[in-house]
Amino acid sequence: MVSEPRTAHPMGWWEEIPSHFKGHDIRYEVNILVIEYVFWTKIQRQRPYLPSRSSKIGGSLHFSNMGSDEIYEEVQKNEEKTHDTQAICLHAFSDLSRILPPMFVALLKACYVRGTEKATKKFQVLQQQVLLVLQNSPQPGPVTFVVQCLYVFPILGHLYTEGFSHLVTSSLRRLQTTQTIPAESEAKRLAAQLFLDVIGGIVSHEGRILMKLLEVVDVRLENLREVICGPGVNDDNFDRAKACIEPYIFGLIESQSYMMAVTLLERFSIRQLGQEFLMRMMQENQFQAAEKWAAFMGKPMLCILIQKYIDMKLLKNAYELIKKNNLLQEFPEVYHMYKECSLKKLAEKGCWDVAEVKTNNDKQLLEYLVYLAMEAGYSEKVDELCERYALDGFVEAQEPQANATDTHFLHLNELVLEDIKWVDEVDGLHSATSLIEECKVVGVDCEWKPNYVKGSKPNKVSIMQIASEKTVFIFDLIKLFEVEPKVLDSCLKRILHSPSILKLGYNLQCDLNQLSHSYGELECFKHYEMLLDIQNVYKEPRGGLSGLAKKILGASLNKTRRNSNWEQRPLSQYQMEYAALDAAVLIHIFRHVRNQPQSSGVNNGQPKMEWKSHIVSHMDDNKKHKPKKTPKAKSKKKVHSGTNLSFN
Repeated sequence: MVSEPRTAHPMGWWEEIPSHFKGHDIRYEVNILVIEYVFWTKIQRQRPYLPSRSSKIGGSLHFSNMGSDEIYEEVQKNEEKTHDTQAICLHAFSDLSRILPPMFVALLKACYVRGTEKATKKFQVLQQQVLLVLQNSPQPGPVTFVVQCLYVFPILGHLYTEGFSHLVTSSLRRLQTTQTIPAESEAKRLAAQLFLDVIGGIVSHEGRILMKLLEVVDVRLENLREVICGPGVNDDNFDRAKACIEPYIFGLIESQSYMMAVTLLERFSIRQLGQEFLMRMMQENQFQAAEKWAAFMGKPMLCILIQKYIDMKLLKNAYELIKKNNLLQEFPEVYHMYKECSLKKLAEKGCWDVAEVKTNNDKQLLEYLVYLAMEAGYSEKVDELCERYALDGFVEAQEPQANATDTHFLHLNELVLEDIKWVDEVDGLHSATSLIEECKVVGVDCEWKPNYVKGSKPNKVSIMQIASEKTVFIFDLIKLFEVEPKVLDSCLKRILHSPSILKLGYNLQCDLNQLSHSYGELECFKHYEMLLDIQNVYKEPRGGLSGLAKKILGASLNKTRRNSNWEQRPLSQYQMEYAALDAAVLIHIFRHVRNQPQSSGVNNGQPKMEWKSHIVSHMDDNKKHKPKKTPKAKSKKKVHSGTNLSFN
């Protein structure tokens, strides 16, 4: 007779399992359970210290204080009664302190197989259940119970062994982070035996599972010695233990599993490998394993590794290792070598302000940064650094270079701007909004602090520039959002949502995406009216806005300030001028575009500009709009209906 699921369980196992795991009663055919018990019996006879307890279940099987042979016979009797067709209910176990690991493993597999969700979801749910099981202290202890399960998992086959092994070991590790669970001596001895059985080919487990086992149970060389040689401390016994595991470690090295090999060498205090092993890992670019090995071997090996890094021009690796192991006195020159290399990379990217911060006011590094600025022809940065840090002898040296260069950059006075207004308080915000609403065309640009930390999120947009014909307004978005977010939202909606103001930009989608990510709470950055991306009109293959300004206005933009620290307050005069110029130049380029006849033909050998079809009349943040070209008459009606396009 098949036992039915109980309605209540003290451990709450069945109630806690989500409904998608309960498609059927969790049952196993008798012959499957027999195989598992036979397997466990064989292990038990080989390892006499394994427990043989089971439990009495309120169903068709009764396993109270029975040996495995008795359990085997009892299962056979039940198999005869069910005529090989019935199943045994295994989910009704309410007291895991009396359950053999094979029965727990059977339940675990049944839950997984019967589950209807994806594998990842089932794994997460089962991990929570295993954690609850371990918290209820299965006997003789949670650590020993996990090791016993690891002995049983291989019978399930490779398909389940690694996943379930990871499941129980990770659950035990999570439990150890919340509770103090000392690994009982039985667990250490059993884990040591399992490790030896795996490397001896008796039990099959992946190397990654072995590493987790050794870590969570904290198996050491003395535990291996005790299993191999029995109790009693003897140096020869330790040598025997090392000799037993060294072939496995050397096999890992030959298969280039260096990190696993180093982990075992460190855990079992095997130091016979030396510099040759270190150089082999370096040749294979196994830097993490090499550093772990050198740290284990001590200061002399660390110094060899650092020098190897220096020879390979890997100054960052060398410096990080020096700093981590407090070896600055042994390698005093590496600090400046590494910092100078970092400054040069930042300078090549145009991140001069970031590079200046990285000098940390070190005079030697500041002077090096000045030389980099001189090489780049960045005279204003040279002047700025020399004045700020009282550096002498550089102004005279740069003058011949300044005379030699014939690069001409666009200046604000060439654009006939009357004013640059900094907007960081409510009154100025209202005033700027009212003035901008009177304009038919404005240039829009944004700036944010560059971020060169790998994997980190981009910084928030710091400033937003909106330029009219005569004035550029620079909005301090960071401050305004912190102080008056509602007022900021209302004012910018009046500008960005207005169908009567044409908003110009260059690579506009990038700025709009950044604004949305930075200030997603604001409604003003979720919808736009009347946008024209100048980049789409000209489609210049390279050179960006600076190259386009050179082509249209005869002078390029000085982009050395592009990667400044835009979050510093106040902005420098150079930053203010750069920010204003980026927005104002859009107005002047558009003036050139607007004055071109609207035709698809050719005039005096030059293609005539078709720009109105590139205007985006409506755009929502959740849609990356790419305007489609349409016939002229249709486009005009669709895009400009109700809109005054007289920009004179």
